[in-house]
Amino acid sequence: MRLKRRRNLWKGFLAGALGGFAGSFAMSQVHALLPKPETAPPAQKEDSTVKAASALSQGIFGCELTAQQKKIAGPVVHYSFGTGVGAIYGIAVEFAKPGCTGWGIPFGAAVWLGAHVIAVPALGFSEPVMQSAPLMEAAEFSAHLVYGTIAESLRYVLVGRG
Repeated sequence: MRLKRRRNLWKGFLAGALGGFAGSFAMSQVHALLPKPETAPPAQKEDSTVKAASALSQGIFGCELTAQQKKIAGPVVHYSFGTGVGAIYGIAVEFAKPGCTGWGIPFGAAVWLGAHVIAVPALGFSEPVMQSAPLMEAAEFSAHLVYGTIAESLRYVLVGRG
């Protein structure tokens, strides 16, 4: 007989955060393998994470980022967001076990929908997905599925399903 594991907010938080960080790294590797669009429109020249970092810097510190700072700030935003969303996911799974079904694929799809499709364009950090090439959006969706799968896999290894 297997004993049921007790819910643990902190273990869920930490496992989810580590999973989210690893998923963000895997997602970055997928992006590195993807072909870059040959001619990006002027609004797309800066990555959405760089635009978010610039907006945060302007809003919090009242200053513009230099080109060198943008090279650092973009990945910091990417990894921070992925780690934070992973931590929230880890906590949620501690209290709602069906949330971890599908080895993170539904989680990755939800992050893609909530962040990439809705929030990022709504904040003005990217164009709406309908204005992007279908192949690029398919690749972006796939990268988010990789994120979710890696995040859930590491979370599962660290704390188990239940």
